[in-house]
Amino acid sequence: MQKKQNVLFLCTGNSCRSQMAEGLLRHFAGEGIEALSAGMEPGKRYMVTSVRQVPAVPC
Repeated sequence: MQKKQNVLFLCTGNSCRSQMAEGLLRHFAGEGIEALSAGMEPGKRYMVTSVRQVPAVPC
């Protein structure tokens, strides 16, 4: 059995973009990747401009 690659998306807030990146990687990479996200100072609100970009992602 092959060991999974670990990918950590780290940003200052972890309120939206790093979590979106984690989810996208999990969706597109499949079982061979372990995706995680973290932040230094978690935000209390998401970034509206980031969320608006989600429909542009081809799934």
